[in-house]
This record gives sequence, structure tokens and C-alpha cells, in this order.
Amino acid sequence: MKYRCTICGHIYDEEKEKTLFKDLPDDWKCPLCGALKSDFVPVEDAKAKKMISEPVEDFEDMEGLTVSQMSALCSNLARGCEKQYRFDDMRSFTELAEYFGSISPAVNDGKVEDIASRIMSDVNENYPGAVEVCSQEADRGAWRICVWGEKVTRMLNSLVKRYLEEGEDMLKDTQIWVCTICGFVYVGDLPPEMCPVCKVPSWKFQKMEAKA
Repeated sequence: MKYRCTICGHIYDEEKEKTLFKDLPDDWKCPLCGALKSDFVPVEDAKAKKMISEPVEDFEDMEGLTVSQMSALCSNLARGCEKQYRFDDMRSFTELAEYFGSISPAVNDGKVEDIASRIMSDVNENYPGAVEVCSQEADRGAWRICVWGEKVTRMLNSLVKRYLEEGEDMLKDTQIWVCTICGFVYVGDLPPEMCPVCKVPSWKFQKMEAKA
């Protein structure tokens, strides 16, 4: 039996590893991206063969975005432009992201549980709608962004679940690295040699410094 990581696509082959997947300890993690054991699915499962959920039947117009959402959107577009070597566009989107970020209101009552709920809402509701639009417009570039985005979002969900279980111990004596191209987040002493999502080298990762 084989199992696939829904984040980076790594295959765990029971025959090759000589250990049944169900017998792995609960705290076992993907050797490539660090995802949780619960983020793996059997390869026969349709979800394992297609990372992006099936398009929904109906798609309503997007609601107005908040300034925080605009900041995140422009930041992601800047990274996409960098990947395509469109550096003038990258700088423009970066300036917009910084502007919207500077006027975003502070969140004083946020909870980790709320973050987990919003993350899964993106995976289960928002990405299917985005994929539907990409299909209608035959936009392969936007579709690829959705593929990257869903994988990164699933990784964030995996990390949030770990944090809810381990608390601050999860971040003790280690580092947090973020891929500057796709936003993939990795917890470890050093960044991975290659981003599991967008395949850029380790020097594209940025270490996140703790803020007071």
C-alpha cells in the first residue's frame, strides 16, 4: 500500500519502507515537507491523485476584499511575478502590498482555533471556486497559482494542528523558514534543499525573525 502527502506529493511505500503506514507513530512527519501523518492519503483515493478539489457547480462573484486581504493578494502576485521574471510588476505589487499592510487594522482578539477554521474554509470552499474561474478562462498560470496555494494552505493547516497540540514547544530551539516564491512554511534548523511546492532552491527561503 502507498500513501501520498497531500502537500508535497511525497509517497510513502509500505513495501519499500518495511513498515505499515498505520503502525507509524502519531507524531511521524513527512520526511520531505514536515507535514503530519494525517495529511497523507492512500494513492487510490481520488484526492491523492488530484490535489485541487473538483470545481463547484456554481460560483458566486467574489465579495469585496479587506485591506488585509488586499495586502496578502498583492504580496502573492508579487511573488508570482518574480517567478516569471517580471520584476517591474513585482515591485509594483510589493509596494501595493506594503501600503495595504500599513493601513490594515490590528487584530487583538485572534485565536489559533479561528485561524485553523479559516484555513480549512480556504481549502474546502475558496479554492474550488478559484479553480472553476481558471478553467473557464483557460488560464494555466492562475491555475498553477491555485495548485501552489492549496498546497501551502494545507501545510499551514498542518502546522496549526501541530501548534495546538505542542504549543510553544513546537518552536523551541528551531527556526521558521518561508519560501519567498510560493509562501511554503517550513519548521526546522535549516530550510529544505528544494521547496516541496514550487521547486526553487533553498536560498529562496527567508528566515522569520521573532518580533517583540
